[in-house]
Amino acid sequence: MNIQIATSWKEKLQTEFDKAYFKSLISFVKEEYQNHTCYPKGSDIFAAFDYCSLENTKVVIIGQDPYHGPNQANGLCFSVKPGITHPPSLINIFKEIVADIDTDYPENGDLERWAKQGVLLLNATLTVRAHEAGSHQNKGWEKFTDAVISTISDNLNGVIFLLWGGFAKKKAKLVDTSKHHILTSGHPSPLSANRGYWFGNKHFSITNQILVNSGEKPIKW
Repeated sequence: MNIQIATSWKEKLQTEFDKAYFKSLISFVKEEYQNHTCYPKGSDIFAAFDYCSLENTKVVIIGQDPYHGPNQANGLCFSVKPGITHPPSLINIFKEIVADIDTDYPENGDLERWAKQGVLLLNATLTVRAHEAGSHQNKGWEKFTDAVISTISDNLNGVIFLLWGGFAKKKAKLVDTSKHHILTSGHPSPLSANRGYWFGNKHFSITNQILVNSGEKPIKW
């Protein structure tokens, strides 16, 4: 089975691609894309890996599902295509960035610019049926993306994991905290943010300070 994913990742994840669960997952995804409208488009399913190689990964942000509305999902968690109205969680992410590092509110909601700087924008589930949130959960994607997190933890040092909300925080058990950094907060969704669990976490300035202290370039958020 030929998975179209960046070479640096493919070398480390090939054992996952060869497992029965992954072959079953791909069969499910192919059937869903043939019979239903699904997001993101097929060529963007592994976009997070295409823009951010394994060796260049400095920061990991974990989302849950791709956006399930038309023209939104582009394969990067929390990101939308250029020109698309920013969803509520992305608005709150940008608001926190503005307050945290004293910058202008970004007009472009496409976070490809982060990914190219070493931010892996990883959804736990990489596909979804249109207008049906969670429709591709528990089909095998979570097992695969857990393996991705473990691969990062095992093969790299000093990666900063930003775990926002209860779902993402559960992934902490996959990270070796003796060699990596974990920052946690509430989710940027309005429900969590409006209760005071998101704003003021300063994750963007803290991340950059950790990177600078490690001799790495800070992220241009």
